Amino acid sequence: MKTPFVDSAVPRYLQLADLMRQRVARGAWPQGHKLPSLEELVQEFGVARVTVRQAIELLAREGLVSPQQGRGTFVTGMPDTRRWFSVVTTLSELAKVYRDTKPKIVNIDESITAPPLQPHEGVPAERYVFMRRVHVRDERPYCVINIYLDEAIFRTCPERFRNETVIPLLTSMQEVAIAHAHQVLTIDTADMEVAQWLELPVNAPVALVRRIFKDEQDRVIYLADVTYRGDSIHVDMDLKP
Repeated sequence: MKTPFVDSAVPRYLQLADLMRQRVARGAWPQGHKLPSLEELVQEFGVARVTVRQAIELLAREGLVSPQQGRGTFVTGMPDTRRWFSVVTTLSELAKVYRDTKPKIVNIDESITAPPLQPHEGVPAERYVFMRRVHVRDERPYCVINIYLDEAIFRTCPERFRNETVIPLLTSMQEVAIAHAHQVLTIDTADMEVAQWLELPVNAPVALVRRIFKDEQDRVIYLADVTYRGDSIHVDMDLKP
C-alpha cells in the first residue's frame, strides 16, 4: 500500500525522510535494522528512486542510518526525541518558560486589526496590534504565533514588544493587570502555510494553543493562537485521585 504525499512546497524527499525518521524513533526500525531495499521503498512509498536516495542521504548526514556497500543501509542512530517545551498550567510558569528558552523571533507581519474573538471569550479592546511571528530554537522553528495585543499596551513600549517574547514582558509590566488567563490545547495537522513556516511535511501533527488574557473589566488585552511542532511539545499533568 502506497503512502500518499500531499503536494506542498516541502520537497518530497523531506516528507519521506520525516516518515522514515519516525519509524526509527518509534522503534519500528531499531538499531542495527536493515532498511528495505531501494526498490522496496520505491514500491511502498510510490516515489522516484532519486527521492528515496535523497531521503536516505539526509538521514545518513543526521547519523541515523549508514549505507554499506554491498550490504544495504542499516539504522545506526536515534533521532533526538526530547520534547523540551512543556505545557504549563499557571501564568507565572508560562512566562518563565518563554523567558528561559529565549527564542529567536522572526517577525512576519504587523498590522492593526480586529481579533477573532468569540462572544463568550470577553469584551474586545478598542484596537489591537496584530503580530505574526515564528519562534526559533537551535536554528529550528518550533512555533508560529498570531498575537493580538491591546494597542494601548503595545504603544507603551512598541520596540520591546516587537523584539521580545510578549508574555514575559506583559507579565512584568506593573501598569498591566491580568485578572484572568486561560488557554486551550488541541491536536491538529499542519496545513501548507504552517508546514512551510515550521519546516514540516503537510499534515504533520501539531499542537494548537489558544491563549486569552483579560483585565478586571473582562476586556481581552492579549489573544494568541499558537501552532507548535508536535515533536517539540509535551504535556505532563498530575491527576488528582
